[in-house]
Amino acid sequence: MSAYVISEVEMRDPDGFEAYRTLAAKTIAQYGGRYLVRGGKVDLAEGNLPPKAIVIVEFESMARLKEWYASPDYAEALKIRAGALERRLLFVEGVPEM
Repeated sequence: MSAYVISEVEMRDPDGFEAYRTLAAKTIAQYGGRYLVRGGKVDLAEGNLPPKAIVIVEFESMARLKEWYASPDYAEALKIRAGALERRLLFVEGVPEM
């Protein structure tokens, strides 16, 4: 069953953000992930919180997603992320195939 990383992102440092984004994308690809959404235009349809940039990445399984997140490769990106951006990060299981 597919699993998804959903990030709500707010950039703090443009240079750090680009460095993080480049390294994170490389590690996502190494673990078989693929971007479904990567910071496109967001329109608020309901609610009252201002929309932030949204990123959605698909992995083949929750196990593979967690393997990527805990990997030494992604740990390097996380070091950069701390100062480059603020985010909420969710791991979500997909719908079982019928």
